[in-house]
Amino acid sequence: MVTDRVVATVVLLAVTASFPCFFYGAWYIIETEPVTWDVLMHHLKFVVTGLVLTTVPLVTWMAPRLLDQFGSFAMVHAFLGMQAYALLAFGMTGIVRIFSAKRRYDLYNDYDEDVLLDEIGSDRMDHWRSRVRIGVFGYVIFWVLAYGAGVARYVLRYDILELVPGL
Repeated sequence: MVTDRVVATVVLLAVTASFPCFFYGAWYIIETEPVTWDVLMHHLKFVVTGLVLTTVPLVTWMAPRLLDQFGSFAMVHAFLGMQAYALLAFGMTGIVRIFSAKRRYDLYNDYDEDVLLDEIGSDRMDHWRSRVRIGVFGYVIFWVLAYGAGVARYVLRYDILELVPGL
């Protein structure tokens, strides 16, 4: 049987590997103009990979064990992680509206730089764009906080510092 420490290490490595995916996906979509369908798909390949690397361990290993580890540090870690996902869901409400407006005007395939996003959406397009920004930045902030809490829990729970010679 695989020990708890081995599974925790694999989970830590998977979640750690998600950060470069998020970072590159964000950098790519910010730096690439215009956002065509190919650009959007390239961006989503990395963001979805990052989400899979964090969500699969959350659903399959972390969440089922949470009540068995009902301590204050575990609850802080879970709270921060759930805030990250809540803000991601908040941002997705704006992403869906922006995506549908750009799709309706075929701006992913036939980009027209004279057409402004504010003109093609409803009068609430600025609202939806704000939701995307708040959701994405909030997700990143809470993800980093939850990651830090998770690493600290990992180090404390599995006495990792004891394994490092010279410390």
